[in-house]
Amino acid sequence: MEPLRVLIADDHPLFRHGIQALLSATPDCTVVGEAETGEDAVALAATLQPDVILMDIHMPGVNGIEATRQILHTSPHIRILMVTMFEDDASVFTAMRAGARGYVLKDTKKAELLRALRVVGSGEAIFSSAIANRLIEFFSMPHPDTPPHAFPELTEREREILGWIAQGKSNAEIASALVLTSGTVRNYVSSIFSKLQVADRAQAIVRAREEGLG
Repeated sequence: MEPLRVLIADDHPLFRHGIQALLSATPDCTVVGEAETGEDAVALAATLQPDVILMDIHMPGVNGIEATRQILHTSPHIRILMVTMFEDDASVFTAMRAGARGYVLKDTKKAELLRALRVVGSGEAIFSSAIANRLIEFFSMPHPDTPPHAFPELTEREREILGWIAQGKSNAEIASALVLTSGTVRNYVSSIFSKLQVADRAQAIVRAREEGLG
């Protein structure tokens, strides 16, 4: 069999070099490129067409989840394995909605990481044990319908957009669904973040899910 062609996308050089060394010693894997940012990952995925991308979530500029969406939009055959330090529900479910085929933590043992890489490379999905337990807990818990008075500080439109955000939708997808301009959606999102006192989409998703949105 041809070795799996792997692209590493992570903004930490030490982590990239460690993965590069690990895969260089693995006969059935070969590293075809490294990306430091989400933009680099999107560009290299288009030109190199790897079998699997090891993708970090938090990178400068375009984050790993948005990069995943962009890559799979144009190259749906590429399989993406998230390798990250973040195991919160918002990160996990947003990554899944973006199309990631696997999700493992950076403290995963080398053998488990290689196993996850091979599983995703074969077209299957895999999650580390910690993430799998979170998924089981999430789906075993009752999830109430959207509370009618959730986030009273938001306008009706802002609550609607927050619901879309909680579903993992990008600004462009929200704009298309609501027939709004991207700039208008961006302004709404900025207002939502300000009113909820959150720094980014991941935190907004956590707040929204706590109130039953999404």
